[in-house]
Amino acid sequence: MSSVTSKPEPAGLGDLERDVMQLVWRHGPINAEQTRELLNRRLKESTIRTVLRRLEEKGFVTHSLDNRTYVYRAAELRNRVAARGVKRILDWFCNGSMEELLVGLVDSKVLDRDELNRLAKKLSRRKGAKS
Repeated sequence: MSSVTSKPEPAGLGDLERDVMQLVWRHGPINAEQTRELLNRRLKESTIRTVLRRLEEKGFVTHSLDNRTYVYRAAELRNRVAARGVKRILDWFCNGSMEELLVGLVDSKVLDRDELNRLAKKLSRRKGAKS
């Protein structure tokens, strides 16, 4: 039986795991040594290998072999993982209401009305392109 989840949840990541995932998304495919060099922390390569292995167990990355080196790539696009995280927040705090979330973002000045209107137009164009 595998411990790998089919849909990784971003809420299940620690700070170091999130930092490593950002590097995998930005620079992948990537190996442990490259990841260690790009991190703004002084860590051993073995620590990075452990983090990458845990990310694979959680379903965030997959690996292939290049000679004897594990090369990691994201199992899913960043925006899809982020969308699931937002969905989880939406379900927890807004009873699944996107309207409630968006109104809250505007009211708390996280998102201004102009940006919301730009996003609505962009989504409308995307929807029209897919029809």
